[in-house]
Amino acid sequence: MSEKDNLQEADGTVKNETPQTTEANTQNVEATQETEEVATTETQPQEESNNSIEEAPAVESKNDAVEEIEAENAEDAEDENNAKRHEIEEKDYHVMSMDNLVDELEALVNNEKVQTIKSHVDTIKSEFSSKFSALVEEKKEAFLAGGGNSIDFRFSSPLKTRFNDIYKKYRDQKQAYYKNLERSLKDNLDNRLEIIEEIKGLINVEENINTTYKHFKALQERWKNAGPIPRDRYNNVWNNYHHHVEIFYDFLHLNRDLRDLDFKHNLEQKQKIVARAEDLAKDDNSNRAFRELQALHKIWKEELGPVAKEFRDEIWEKFSAATKAIHDKRQAYFADLDKVYEDNLVKKNEIIAKIDEIASEQFNNHSLWQKKIKEIEALREAFFNAGKVPIKVNEATWARFKESVRTFNRNKNAFYKSLKKDQYENLQKKLELIKIAEENKDNDDFEVTTPLMKKIQSDWKKIGHVPRKDSDKIWKQFKTACNAYFDKLHESKNAANKEETEALEQKTALLEKVKTLEITDDVKAGLETIKGAISEWRALGRVPYNKRFIEGKFNKLIDGLFNKLDMNKSEAELLKYDNKLESLADDKRLLDNEHNFIRKKIGEVKSEINQLENNLQFFSNVDENNPLVKDVHKNIAKHKKDLEIWKDKLKKVKQFY
Repeated sequence: MSEKDNLQEADGTVKNETPQTTEANTQNVEATQETEEVATTETQPQEESNNSIEEAPAVESKNDAVEEIEAENAEDAEDENNAKRHEIEEKDYHVMSMDNLVDELEALVNNEKVQTIKSHVDTIKSEFSSKFSALVEEKKEAFLAGGGNSIDFRFSSPLKTRFNDIYKKYRDQKQAYYKNLERSLKDNLDNRLEIIEEIKGLINVEENINTTYKHFKALQERWKNAGPIPRDRYNNVWNNYHHHVEIFYDFLHLNRDLRDLDFKHNLEQKQKIVARAEDLAKDDNSNRAFRELQALHKIWKEELGPVAKEFRDEIWEKFSAATKAIHDKRQAYFADLDKVYEDNLVKKNEIIAKIDEIASEQFNNHSLWQKKIKEIEALREAFFNAGKVPIKVNEATWARFKESVRTFNRNKNAFYKSLKKDQYENLQKKLELIKIAEENKDNDDFEVTTPLMKKIQSDWKKIGHVPRKDSDKIWKQFKTACNAYFDKLHESKNAANKEETEALEQKTALLEKVKTLEITDDVKAGLETIKGAISEWRALGRVPYNKRFIEGKFNKLIDGLFNKLDMNKSEAELLKYDNKLESLADDKRLLDNEHNFIRKKIGEVKSEINQLENNLQFFSNVDENNPLVKDVHKNIAKHKKDLEIWKDKLKKVKQFY
């Protein structure tokens, strides 16, 4: 009989009505041999039913719990390491950034067995591809908004290159693994089919039954160590094996002691498995209980044989009941998880609604757009952190989210595109002003050109922003042209006013002379020396406008000389201030600034004095000699003294109006 036929019949798909004898003799054995391909439900010797694997009958429909266990075990049957995939932490890849996803992929590929990480890698690849596609779309929209052509758009990412390299490594490892696995699975399958054939042949061997039994036990041990086979052959091969194991046990009725010993051992082991399964049914960690239950089913199915007929239904029913309890608890866990996912879906829909609301608004200035961009970024972050949603709506939710963000980005890009258009128009206006400035920078008609140059400077300030890449360049160009004209204007004025030029030369010489002045301890003599220098400086007259900085140098030297005098601080301060006012006398704008400054200082000092005097009220019952009180009085006196000086300065300023 072919291998294919054996597997089909062991699965209960082929039925034969050939009757068997009821005699426990060689003829019975031969009859059994002739009809061994009969499905287990059709072959029933007098003493023992051939359906000895009552816990997993080939033709009976299994409940959901057992079917789920068998499906998991069939998958793990290809490679015993497959079960380790359940031990790898299932992280929430949806909330991870692209950088973190690549790091996670690299860690899995480098540290875990390739056959255990498929679901993790597939999820990471899906999440990375979605996020990268969204990034590319965003970059492309920005490129087009900037005036680019779609055909010219290019985007490269070192992160994407790194992801591709790691994924290629995973794919190469997976291909190599499955290539080796395919060969190994075929060899193991051939070995297991050979074992089945040898078990079939045991009932035809004319030898001592004890010798045959030992041979049978050796074949069982060899079966346990035969290694994994393809998952699509797992159940059929297992059913075929047990079909012929049952036939051998029926043959063993010639030696009840051996059979009963095995039945007893199998019953004891299965009772232990049932007890453990019942304990697992009480475990709150349903996933952990399910994983161990899966291992128990594997032992029950692959390592243990049948039990005596009178215990078969009872022991299997207990195991099935415990299995169903664990299965139901696990289903309840996933139902609760589905509720969490539904709650997450509500949160994500609310976030999408907020993004839609923002995307529907129109903003007409840069600052508002920047504020809304930050709000969208916060909502995006909240969306990714909201957790998983039901798988049936995951893609639709992600698509809605992307479209909402994309709508906002389109509006944003449209605004900045129009802004760039305005900036381009502003650039053209400023280029026109540059043209005017450069055309007139060498014009000698100062009376006509000066108002024009001042006007274009004023117009420049009123024009809005230009593209950032052009801003510095055109400003330098405009400034250079304007400076060239006004420098020429100042030079012309200097040439027209020889007195100012001569005054500058004389003041420069006097400045060097003042640097060498020595002040003695005689205050009166020192004052005479300083006043003499000041009088001499004032007598020299004005200097060219663009050289007025020399006045500041002189005032700084004079202040230094006053500081060397051993005289009243207030008096010295006012003398220095007289000198400062003399230098401002010819410029009304500077005098106005000084006047406003003095008034402001007077107000500040008065306010400080009032505050200190109010503070004294808190010390009404405190001795006047208290250090804190004395310190406040001291500060008030100091501020009042300063106030008098500022008032004197104000009087002096007013004298120039």
